[in-house]
Amino acid sequence: VDSGKGGVGKSMVTDLLAVSLAKKGYKVGILDADITGPSIPAAFGLTEKATSNDEVMFPVYSKELHIPVMSINLLLENESDPVIWRGPIIAGTVKQFYTEVAWGELDYLLVDMPPGTGDVSLSVFQSIPLDGIVIVASPQELVSMVVEKAVKMAEMMEIPILGIVENMSYLTCPDCGKRIFLFGEGRSEEAAKRHDLKVLAKMPIDPALASLVDQGRIEDFQGDWLKDAADAVEKL
Repeated sequence: VDSGKGGVGKSMVTDLLAVSLAKKGYKVGILDADITGPSIPAAFGLTEKATSNDEVMFPVYSKELHIPVMSINLLLENESDPVIWRGPIIAGTVKQFYTEVAWGELDYLLVDMPPGTGDVSLSVFQSIPLDGIVIVASPQELVSMVVEKAVKMAEMMEIPILGIVENMSYLTCPDCGKRIFLFGEGRSEEAAKRHDLKVLAKMPIDPALASLVDQGRIEDFQGDWLKDAADAVEKL
């Protein structure tokens, strides 16, 4: 799950996609490759630390759907401790999360990518056999341009792009039900057309979802915004 920019909701999309697939009966894991800004454990309410033996590390499992998660925040003494590492060390850690974690038998392993097109993205694209990428965008014109960089990087690395998820697409008025496009109607469809891609979902700004994330209860979410995105992953 990738984007050229931070703050567009990659982690949220990763969380919801994992929950959607797990509720369909698939065994899904999450590799949090955003080493300097990890947020996956908090969304699932994970507070225990990952363990290891002489050979492998063991992921921490979510409470309801038993989704295995590996994130740097599951290894730090305090989850608020900053990770002040050079790019190659961060990239090496992400490789370790793929090769040295006892993931068990999975149908899908979702990788929550860091923003940008730097060391970590390059390492993931080169060292992990990816079947496909979901690009996350928000509606602003600048973001669409930056996201296009991620699309072009995936094309250059010859990794299939399943489609685009537009996050923060609109807000539904709680009184009248009208959709309010706070950032203007999205440019993601324009970017998608330029690269012959599908827009898999348009996710609204939803205070109820934000509240669930803050409480570490993302597994309780009942919406189906990512149905088409989950279907695209199923068809791999």
